[in-house]
Amino acid sequence: MDATDRKLLALLSEDAGAAYRDLGEKLGLSAPSVFERVKKLKAQGVIKRTTIAIDGEAIGRPLLAFVHVNSEGWGKTPELMALQDDPRVEEIHAVAGDTCMILKVRCESTRALEELLKRIYGVPGIKGTRSYIALNTYLERNARTELLGVQ
Repeated sequence: MDATDRKLLALLSEDAGAAYRDLGEKLGLSAPSVFERVKKLKAQGVIKRTTIAIDGEAIGRPLLAFVHVNSEGWGKTPELMALQDDPRVEEIHAVAGDTCMILKVRCESTRALEELLKRIYGVPGIKGTRSYIALNTYLERNARTELLGVQ
């Protein structure tokens, strides 16, 4: 990965839907050259997926919460991982510390969060949860461009 690839990643992290032509203008490359670089970065696994950021409030899910899940033994079981099929579950992370898994969830209401917690408690081996409701989000981003070596 060279400096141009790093600059391309920085631009894509700001707007993953940018046209190759526009990216090429900013990088001093042709659109086909940008396309080939993106294709290579995807093949190498540097770009995992292309996605969009959706406003939870706009889609009727204004309640953002982080659920710490405590379980017996290793937390990543097929039953717990089946929660990824629930559209309210946005992320599942195995973590070190005083809990074994953290789920980022977005719900319609506190009642919907309670229903999701009931589902989590129904998973075999779950000992408990702690939920943290976000009051406001001030920063949400992907990899920082300065960490990519872009000035």
